[in-house]
Amino acid sequence: MKKTAFNGIVRKLRLPGQKLLKSLLPAAFLAATAVSCGNLDVVGKDSVSSFDKLLKTGSVTLAKDEANSGWSLTAPDSVSKFIWSRNYAESPLYDVMIAFESGPFIDAGLKPGMLPEGYTVSGNMIVVGAKLGEESLAYSGEVTPIASYEQIVKLKRNSIGYHGAMDHYGVNLGGGNLFEWAKDMGTNDKDIVFVLNPEPFIAAGVDPDRIKGWAFSKVTVDDANGKPVQVDKILKPFDLQ
Repeated sequence: MKKTAFNGIVRKLRLPGQKLLKSLLPAAFLAATAVSCGNLDVVGKDSVSSFDKLLKTGSVTLAKDEANSGWSLTAPDSVSKFIWSRNYAESPLYDVMIAFESGPFIDAGLKPGMLPEGYTVSGNMIVVGAKLGEESLAYSGEVTPIASYEQIVKLKRNSIGYHGAMDHYGVNLGGGNLFEWAKDMGTNDKDIVFVLNPEPFIAAGVDPDRIKGWAFSKVTVDDANGKPVQVDKILKPFDLQ
């Protein structure tokens, strides 16, 4: 049975190209600060295997992204993307990023010129991401999408996290923004989630309750002391199965 009952549920909605979601789960993300290297290794290793399963599902589109010297995973709405670099030395903008339609945000009041560093408006898309480094990546075998993800786990381990309540792994994009995916898509009805910090968008004029296709919700995250706290997030989840 798929998980559907979590706190922070505020509304129901249908997103383009996905199933009706019974509820919105809090898309919280835990920074990878486990107490032992063994725990970190388990999270890193398991995140690789679950990400590999995600890449192989027929519900997302996987492609080379030459413009960003990387790979792109496109959600079932055919627009929203997660992009990760093949080589940090060649990335023209960010090494990990999400891209999504700007129209719903502009309709909700966004003034693009007021967005801070790390937020780029390109054509009809908003790109939110982070640089992980400047080094040229060395591969022991074929350069593939999963091999490039493994480079993040190997070299930028603190960018990968796990949230037990959601049973999600995720990539930290900086500034409270994330891309998350379910550890087990068979038991989770939020298989991938685009997660945004609402504060920069609100400061740039957005009414977060008016963003079509996205939900504004309280979610649970751990604070610096490891205690659960409620924070606001803008969420776009997809059920892939």
